[in-house]
Amino acid sequence: MTAAQAEREKLLESLDAAGAGSARAVIVLGSGLGPLAEEVEGARRLPYEGLAGMPESAVPGHAGRLVLGELSGVPVVLQQGRCHLYEGRTAEEVSRCVRCLVELGVGTVLLTNAAGGLHAEWPIPSLMRITDHINLQGVTPLDSSGRGYGTPYDPELGSLIDAAAEEAGVALRTGVYAALPGPTYETHAEVRMHGSFGADAVGMSTAQEALAAHAAGARVAAISCITNHAAGLSHIETNHEEVVEAGLKATEQFTGLIRALLTRLGAEEPS
Repeated sequence: MTAAQAEREKLLESLDAAGAGSARAVIVLGSGLGPLAEEVEGARRLPYEGLAGMPESAVPGHAGRLVLGELSGVPVVLQQGRCHLYEGRTAEEVSRCVRCLVELGVGTVLLTNAAGGLHAEWPIPSLMRITDHINLQGVTPLDSSGRGYGTPYDPELGSLIDAAAEEAGVALRTGVYAALPGPTYETHAEVRMHGSFGADAVGMSTAQEALAAHAAGARVAAISCITNHAAGLSHIETNHEEVVEAGLKATEQFTGLIRALLTRLGAEEPS
């Protein structure tokens, strides 16, 4: 057994002992989107440092804990903060938690992130459902036996999100997410290149988790909070504080959308 496999086994045991596998959905909260965790009813908060095998993040805006409880009557586990490849983590480490939760029986994974928008006409902040991604991070959490074909994003779950957005009165865009290694923001030339590839937003997370969760058998969806215009589309220089602030501004719409989605999930027959 490799060191990574041993750490994964430790995390599986920690999450199982905490009862995390009984959740219907896991929601990974990106930069500035953490306030949703305050809405959880009957919340149990588990700091990452207390979970054996759980990689921790030092990025501002990521609280570093799991929150277990209910939202809109649905048992959930919220991952309030994630680690990133640019922190020196491997693809296995950044996707370890969601993969373990799926292996414990959590069937729905909703990933969220803060992203730079490639459309100057989109207001800041905006919400975008990811229909597919372009993995430019140079790594993958999958091996040759992984379920790596096609898009990891489930179209039926995507349709549920679209319907939830309409019900909640949330303007939800759709588009392709380009996943980059970070930690630097893009140059003007890189932004033009990503647009020519068909990307609508750029960020530094999500792709590894989506691939791993899909391979483990979950249905996966993802939402980007467009917190800034990518370099060259605005006179404002991109910085992390701006990203977090814009995420906080989107909290009300984001919370309304997630609650409406969970209500729909709760009406489904458990798989």
